[in-house]
Amino acid sequence: MCGIVGLLLKKPALYSRLGELMVPMLIGMTERGPDSAGMAVFGQPLPEGQRKISVYSGLTEAGAAYDWIGLADALNAALGVHAHVVAKGNHAVFTFDGPAEPVQAFVQAQDAKLHLLSTGRGIELYKDIGTPAEVAQRYDFGALTGSHLVGHTRMATESAVTPDRAHPFTAGEDFCLVHNGSLSNPNGIRRMLEPRGIRFETDNDTEAACRFLEWRLREGDTLHAALQKGFEALDGFFTFLMGTPTELALIRDPFACKPAVVAETDDYVAIASEFRSLAHLPDVKHATVFEPAPEEMYVWKI
Repeated sequence: MCGIVGLLLKKPALYSRLGELMVPMLIGMTERGPDSAGMAVFGQPLPEGQRKISVYSGLTEAGAAYDWIGLADALNAALGVHAHVVAKGNHAVFTFDGPAEPVQAFVQAQDAKLHLLSTGRGIELYKDIGTPAEVAQRYDFGALTGSHLVGHTRMATESAVTPDRAHPFTAGEDFCLVHNGSLSNPNGIRRMLEPRGIRFETDNDTEAACRFLEWRLREGDTLHAALQKGFEALDGFFTFLMGTPTELALIRDPFACKPAVVAETDDYVAIASEFRSLAHLPDVKHATVFEPAPEEMYVWKI
């Protein structure tokens, strides 16, 4: 059992309140996921020639005292990418010129225990072990700004409680996924994708779904087509919530065993596993509130 939350703001004037509105949603899912939590937030995309990566140092010897400035200086000396860094404890976001791959390789070569969380022009990602309230305070989720975000609270059932197995999961650039449920065929998905050069970092079943759907997008599928192939390939019980630079997408398996509720107004679309995480939202009493149907695709665009 886990908790899913998502929020898309329809009006740019509200972007500064994204984290403020989301934190009570995340904390409202504590009973569904007390062991770890995470958040992926999408903001104004960087210019095409720039990228940013989110990095976690909690597994290194230095932990929250990691020398992020020193790493940025080393990046600039070695690659000349004009990197700058914004750190929050054992997380940091590096922004730099050029493609991501050389920077990713350099960071991992510096310390194998540094964990790359996300890559793209718009996405930033934070996740860690602890209760949702603890993680939200640790990384100041209330101050997050942007157009939309995806959050998750985890109750581990099929893999260990570690930061890298917390959600959201990412693959490729500017794509993330959170999951409530369990898949019965993640190993089959892995065996299908690994010969295609797709590398897995954990034994978590959600990572298999995330990498499958991102692979389909990279192969040229629309989000709608990728999700349809997901219904055909992924076996088990699931509610998936996904984020791209311009969209939130929600699907439930054909049996709709895992709960979800949506509230939509002229100002926002809010998604959660239970309504109690939506009850505080502005004007929610006038929102259109509904339970998503099984095996249907719901996609909202900014």
